[in-house]
Amino acid sequence: MLKIKKVSEVIGKDVYTSEGDYFGQIEEVNLADNKIDGWKIKITANFMQMLGGARGAIIPHQFVKAIGDVVIVNRTSLPSRNDDSSGVDLSSEEVEEPTL
Repeated sequence: MLKIKKVSEVIGKDVYTSEGDYFGQIEEVNLADNKIDGWKIKITANFMQMLGGARGAIIPHQFVKAIGDVVIVNRTSLPSRNDDSSGVDLSSEEVEEPTL
């Protein structure tokens, strides 16, 4: 297991998904109770479209698979837009009114 002496060594490192896609760069670290809670990542243009135009994302530390020369995050931790028609749209479902 790789141990990092300073969190500042991780700032600016490139971030890749577990499938090898370039995701962005580490901008900041979120700390809670002296533990790493998450990583703020400045994302690339390719992922901006997937995230609805967001310029950054916070990935919880539990989804970081490896930290070394680069940071690898679990692809399933990334939010995704459901563009296919198989998803359920709750706004179009009929809701029964309760009878009194």
